[in-house]
Amino acid sequence: MNPEILDQEGYTSVAAGEAPVRELFPGIRLRRLWRGPSGAHADLLEMDPGTSWPRRDVHEPGPEEVYVVRGTFHDGAREYPAGTFLHAPAGSWHVPNSPTGCTLFLFYPEG
Repeated sequence: MNPEILDQEGYTSVAAGEAPVRELFPGIRLRRLWRGPSGAHADLLEMDPGTSWPRRDVHEPGPEEVYVVRGTFHDGAREYPAGTFLHAPAGSWHVPNSPTGCTLFLFYPEG
């Protein structure tokens, strides 16, 4: 064991179920897992079955990295099952929805 690992500045962990939750839209919740000093952040997005973003989700100021943890995610063009990774470059957009419900891991390297 190397307990000094946990003493490193910025080294952190959080149990997903204990992360603060915020409802973005009815049936769509965001759990902030981490936020860095430069604004980068990592989140879990939980979508109940049949939920949809009410408008385009534009990726600004930087890209969005998405990993489908559970369920099926639909970006408005096609479906992505659990285990799928998506990279959405800065300035791109999609209309998130989920017919079956899903959990997504999101990373925003530029905030």
